[in-house]
Amino acid sequence: MLAPKDIEELQGKSSRYAVVVGVAKRARQITEEAEENKEILVDKTVSLAIKDFKEGNCSLFVDTNED
Repeated sequence: MLAPKDIEELQGKSSRYAVVVGVAKRARQITEEAEENKEILVDKTVSLAIKDFKEGNCSLFVDTNED
């Protein structure tokens, strides 16, 4: 579960919703990669996703071009 502190740290100019969706998508990617490589994950995928965003390995793309 994302803690409010984690959301605020990652939020920047993005909405809270965008942060939650981005972390969830990255967590699913991590799960799929682990399954493909037959790896056993010790840490929770959401924690790993948050870590990726904090370390700059992933970033949120916010489309400010509203039509």
